[in-house]
Amino acid sequence: MKITAVDLFCGAGGLSYGLQEAGISVVKGVDRDPDCKHAYKQNIEGDYVHTDVLPLSQDPERVARMFPWDSDLDVLAACAPCQPYSTMSHSKGKSHEDHQKWGLLNDVKKIVDYVEPDVVVTENVLQVRKDDVYTEFIDHLDNLGYHVNSDENKKVYCPEYDIPQNRKRWVVMASKRGPIALPDPPIQDPDNYPTVKETIDYLPPLAAGDVDPDLDIHRSRQLSDKNLERIRHMEPGGDWHLWEEKDLDHLLADCHKKASGRSYTAPYSRMRPDEPAPTITTQFYNYGSGRFGHYDTDQDRALSLLEGALLQTFPEDYDFYDNWDDVGVSNLGRLIGNAVPPRLGEYIGKGILDHVNATATATETTVADD
Repeated sequence: MKITAVDLFCGAGGLSYGLQEAGISVVKGVDRDPDCKHAYKQNIEGDYVHTDVLPLSQDPERVARMFPWDSDLDVLAACAPCQPYSTMSHSKGKSHEDHQKWGLLNDVKKIVDYVEPDVVVTENVLQVRKDDVYTEFIDHLDNLGYHVNSDENKKVYCPEYDIPQNRKRWVVMASKRGPIALPDPPIQDPDNYPTVKETIDYLPPLAAGDVDPDLDIHRSRQLSDKNLERIRHMEPGGDWHLWEEKDLDHLLADCHKKASGRSYTAPYSRMRPDEPAPTITTQFYNYGSGRFGHYDTDQDRALSLLEGALLQTFPEDYDFYDNWDDVGVSNLGRLIGNAVPPRLGEYIGKGILDHVNATATATETTVADD
C-alpha cells in the first residue's frame, strides 16, 4: 500500500522524521515558523509549506490537495502546540482562553471534516485531555466514525519507548478502517530505561560558552560569574539546599528565599547521569531553567544544543541550520524543545503500519470466508 502523511504543525520535523523512518511517506510539512524551513527541507523528503493552520481550516481543500491522488491511505498528523495546556502556562496564571493557540484543535477539526483522512494522529501534553476543546475533538472523531485508541494506550511515558527523558505525552490515534493503537512499550523495567549518560557521554567535553570545533551544534551558553559559582557548588541530583548547607546563601535565587518558592528545587541543578533526563523544554540550554546542568562536575555548564537534540532522539547529523547567525541559541532551542521526539514518531508510524497489516489481514480473511 502507498501510505502518505501530511504533518500540520511540523516544526523542525521530529514527527515527520519518525514516520519516515517507520516507512511512511511524508509528502508535506506545514508550519507558520520560518525557522523550521531549513531543518524540514534538509531532513524530510516531503515539501515544507510555510503557512498558519487557520487559513487552511478556512480553505481545507488546500490540505486535501496535499495528498497524492494515488495514495491508498492518508494520514493527517496534527500535533498542535502544547503551551495552552501545559502546567507551566497554568503556573503563570494564564488560562486557556487567554492563550491565542487555545482553539487550534477546532481548526484541525474543520480540516478533518473536509479531508476525511483515513488516519488522524495528535500528540500533546497530558493536560490536554482535561480541556473541553480536546473532548469536543474526540467526540467529533467518534461521530465521524473513527476508531480512537483507548485512554490507556494514549498515555505515553517516554523512557518506556526508549526516549531518554521523563517526558509524558498524550497520543491520539484514530482510524476509519478499524481499531488502531500505539505499539506496546518495548521497555517495561525501569532499570532498563535509557539514561542521560549513555546518550551524551561520548561527546567531547565542553566549557560554558564554547563551541566544539568539529560539531558546530555542540555549543553551550555562556554563564554569568554567579551561575558559574552556583554550578561549581552543585552535585548531580542536588538542589539549592546544598548551598544553604555550605553557608553559601548568596547563591540562593530570590524565589528560594521566600516560603512560596522553597519547593522549586529544579532550577540551577545538575542532571543525574544514570537516569533519564528531565523533560527537554525550549529552555534546556539555560542553566537556571530547570535541572539542565551537566552531570559531569568537570563540565560546569548547561546542556549543549546537540545534547538536548540527542535527548530528544534526533540523530547527531540532523541538519538544523545552514548559518548559525541566522538561527541562534533561543530559536534552535525552541525548535528542539518543541519537537515530537523522532523515536516516538517512529513508534507512531509502526502503530499505523501494524494497523494497516491487521485490517488487510482481516479483509483477506473475510473474503476467503465468503
